[in-house]
Amino acid sequence: MNCKHLTLPLTKEALADLQAGDYCLLTGPLYTLRDAGHVRLMAELAEQGSLPYDLEGQTIFYAGPTPEAAGRPFGAVGPTTSSRMDFAAPALHRAGIVATLGKGKRSAEVHEACKETGSVYLIACGGAAAFLAKCVVSSTTVAYDDLGTEALRRIWVEDMPAFVAIDTQGRDIYEN
Repeated sequence: MNCKHLTLPLTKEALADLQAGDYCLLTGPLYTLRDAGHVRLMAELAEQGSLPYDLEGQTIFYAGPTPEAAGRPFGAVGPTTSSRMDFAAPALHRAGIVATLGKGKRSAEVHEACKETGSVYLIACGGAAAFLAKCVVSSTTVAYDDLGTEALRRIWVEDMPAFVAIDTQGRDIYEN
């Protein structure tokens, strides 16, 4: 299996080159955010008309990391079920988020948003949170600290494994 080494943030050229099913290793900044954080981010997007916190062009990882352990920023950081964020994903893609990372199937609206905006949906292996935490080099809380594990964090990853689930053409590994 060929592996694509991707440097985050992803460029439009890198996104266009990806195909559903591609195996990738991600290096660079990711932003963790889950359910409650998405509610707040959507409210700020509606109020401001653009993405806050320099999120345009970035990738959101649907994860709620555990506290630091073993000398690493997190003891565990695994993907959560992405469909719970389907209420927000299309608007966030249209506002400039270029990729999301989680696990599981997405709605038809997310497929359309990926095609419309040239963005992608990546998946990570569920149940591998302790392993994925070994890929995290650093973490900084950006916003919503009161949400605990659901706060918006900027994490730096090195060689984090992922697969392309939905590509810029809307092809979906779950539909093949």
